Amino acid sequence: MNVAQLGSGTPEIAVVAGVHGDEPCGVRAVKRLLEERPTVSQPIKLIVANEKALERQVRFVDEDLNRAFPGDTDAATHEGRLAARLVEELDGCLTFSMHSTQSHAEPFAIVNEVTDRARELVPQLPVAAMVETSNFAEGRLFSEIDTIEVECGLQGSETAAQNADRLMRAFLTAVGALPGDTIHRELPIYRLTDVIRKERAETYEVFVDNFTEVKPGDPFAAADGNRQVAEEAFYPILMSSNGYRNVFGYAAEKLETVSSQSTAE
Repeated sequence: MNVAQLGSGTPEIAVVAGVHGDEPCGVRAVKRLLEERPTVSQPIKLIVANEKALERQVRFVDEDLNRAFPGDTDAATHEGRLAARLVEELDGCLTFSMHSTQSHAEPFAIVNEVTDRARELVPQLPVAAMVETSNFAEGRLFSEIDTIEVECGLQGSETAAQNADRLMRAFLTAVGALPGDTIHRELPIYRLTDVIRKERAETYEVFVDNFTEVKPGDPFAAADGNRQVAEEAFYPILMSSNGYRNVFGYAAEKLETVSSQSTAE
């Protein structure tokens, strides 16, 4: 784990990249910011998390870091020990964590709960939606630390790296650490309601688009040609044929649309 800082004092804002070693987009954004070293109005902690997995270009070494929190300094796994160190480093910090996905090209935000602070900050980011994990946050960073997580785009793409840079700077502007204004957006909010599991198979297919409502009776996925059909309406989130080993993705309900005034107003 690499920890750096911009500005002097004790940071209350942190940026985390490289939680997964096969998602380098945020790492590039953090390194670029450290090279530029812009003047900041408050100290910022910048962390590249799972360096060992990044070096090996794998998602994790022993276990998924973003399912290992709060971790344990005496854990048997690399990620279990690393999770405990991260929780210690991020204590007291509002944290911005950057990821990428195999399921959706357009950036969106994920939060543990739609708090007043999330309602204020997330609509100032260049994202298409905000997703509340509800009962599906166990082991994730924001189960321990006040975190706004963003999916920056498709894993390994140049676009995801560019998005990560824009998203990080928009966040730091929204919290007042960098100068400038943010853009006013209306943003739909979704809440995860269920896991969409998949059976062990040779081939998988997904027939629906993320954030587009699936109607009752619509086929939405298949394993070895065996179609799964919706029993009730839902919105697919993080749905892909090969993103997760045991699940296609998640089902969600749409809650509302929120907006935030630009920081200039």
